[in-house]
Amino acid sequence: MPTIRLVNVTKKFGKGSLAVDRLNMEIKDGEFVSLLGPSGCGKTTTLRMIAGLETPTEGEIYFDDECVFSDEKGINLSPDKRNVGFLFQNYALWPHMTVYKNISFGLENMKWPKDKIDARVKEICKIMRIEEYISRYPAELSGGQQQRVAIARTLAPNPRVLLMDEPLSNLDAKLRNDMRAELKRLHLTTGSTFVYVTHDQSEAMTLSTKVALIKLGLLQQYCPPLELYGEPNNIFCADFMGNPSMNFVNCHGVKEGDHVVLHAGHFTVKFMPNEKLDLEPEHDYVLGVRPEFVHVGDQGIEATVISSLPSGMETTLSLAVKDITLSAVAFGSVDFKMDSTVHFNFEGNRYVLFDKETQNKLGLGSLEIVE
Repeated sequence: MPTIRLVNVTKKFGKGSLAVDRLNMEIKDGEFVSLLGPSGCGKTTTLRMIAGLETPTEGEIYFDDECVFSDEKGINLSPDKRNVGFLFQNYALWPHMTVYKNISFGLENMKWPKDKIDARVKEICKIMRIEEYISRYPAELSGGQQQRVAIARTLAPNPRVLLMDEPLSNLDAKLRNDMRAELKRLHLTTGSTFVYVTHDQSEAMTLSTKVALIKLGLLQQYCPPLELYGEPNNIFCADFMGNPSMNFVNCHGVKEGDHVVLHAGHFTVKFMPNEKLDLEPEHDYVLGVRPEFVHVGDQGIEATVISSLPSGMETTLSLAVKDITLSAVAFGSVDFKMDSTVHFNFEGNRYVLFDKETQNKLGLGSLEIVE
């Protein structure tokens, strides 16, 4: 499987619409990379440019050392010469063909020998666990089964890369979870390179070896999902990852030795960086606090419960400290009365300090309540 490199790839539509802006990224052999971001950020356009279905305005794309696109060199290999498999949002199965014929159809067009086609169809059906449906028609299959057939058809010709454009969006919640597990198993089984478009951060978190988070055509962060969750580059990245999302508290900071005293209006905390930071004597910051680090207990800052959403394994809370609202997560089968008074403390050392003006991350640290 190849390593895919995008070098200063730009895509413009018309005069004023910039879909992808100078994108540089490397997708290594065997990785599962998710292109993540809100609608219209350029992730599907990026996928289509890798496949050869969309022509970049500028830049270069390489599969290993082979240049498949370059605007300067006048190179633009067609999709069939790039040997990639593309799985669309709708399954696009032939309704009048059986599962066997849907999978074998492309191989027949590629002039594979009949015995090799038969062996490959049976092999891929076994991998996708659809052997028992091989004689059925698409209308006789569930959505999850149809999705497996579509994946099997895409994988049958042994493409170098599997490209997927929101392939699970048409499935209900339970089927989506089942298919996520299938895709992760399939990635490990085949060792193929997967590039996956989604706007669902939980999908990107659970499936990927790396996530490329994109905003308005610009790559914001490209790293393993847990790193993106725990060490976001900026407020956009921090806000996009996590459900419930990160709390953001506006603070005025005063540097005292190696730590910063953050005045949030109705409470004050001491931020102790995990590593030495070059901070100004006084500055405006945004403190990023993940809900799971807000520990509800008998001591700490007093707050009012404005909502409590128990789900069995955990309860999501909204806590009000006067006009400051914080999300918290209490683990276990617990519930809290609306408008009741609770106290909370801060635990752990993964709090994020952002510059209020630039919105970029300055560093990670722990918190201690001052008052």
